[in-house]
Amino acid sequence: MWSNLFLQQDEDGRAGMAALGGVGSKSGRSGKRSRPPRMSDSQEGKIKLAFFVALIGVTLTVLGMGTEFWVELSQPKHFRNNQTCEMAHYGLWKSCVRTLWVSDIDPERESCGPAELPGESNCTFFKFYTSGENAVIFKKTTEKSLHIAGAMLALLSLFLMIMGSVCITMSLSKSVPFFLKPATICFVFSGILVLLSIIVFHQSVLALLASDHSIPLHHELSWSVACLGSAAAILIFGGLMFLLLSLPYNPLEKCFRQQSSSDA
Repeated sequence: MWSNLFLQQDEDGRAGMAALGGVGSKSGRSGKRSRPPRMSDSQEGKIKLAFFVALIGVTLTVLGMGTEFWVELSQPKHFRNNQTCEMAHYGLWKSCVRTLWVSDIDPERESCGPAELPGESNCTFFKFYTSGENAVIFKKTTEKSLHIAGAMLALLSLFLMIMGSVCITMSLSKSVPFFLKPATICFVFSGILVLLSIIVFHQSVLALLASDHSIPLHHELSWSVACLGSAAAILIFGGLMFLLLSLPYNPLEKCFRQQSSSDA
């Protein structure tokens, strides 16, 4: 009798321990951190398309930053003589003074240029990045503080583009949409900085023209600025595309569903 009682208590204790072990294992499993959601193939394809658009903006920015065709300064084509005239063009890093033949210029054009015409060219790098000296173009002095500020904004935008590209590369390699929001911030702010760089550069051009009035000059922003403006718009658009792709739902589809439900 006593032996049967002890055996029954032993079996009950084992059953209780097994039940506690099962509950503990379940709670331990449920306490583990869940993995971040993986991207679907369609979402990954959309991210690659948006990244391609952003890379177009990066390419245009690098192309525009490396050239010296941000602005063209043109003298009147008959200011010196009736055979040749001078004009200058420069960017963030270098300036060039060109001597053109008046016979090659459009007769309806009053100023010397454009810079694409054949002629002699003399190019020099700006020294205010190294020795701090201002440049003199047609007796007009550059405003180095504004020029350097524009260059720093352009370089900072390029750094943000690199960081955004790294975020998208990590997101695609790990198939995790977590890095899309940091990439959105990088690309949108890089586009804004490119626009600010153009504005600051234009202010430096106006300061250059106001420094001396002995030689009349006609100025116009060249194709590099148009390239950079397009790049800024593409970068901001690409960043907004990443923002939409990082949302857990499509806001356009949600709006259409709400509209269809209200119509019904």
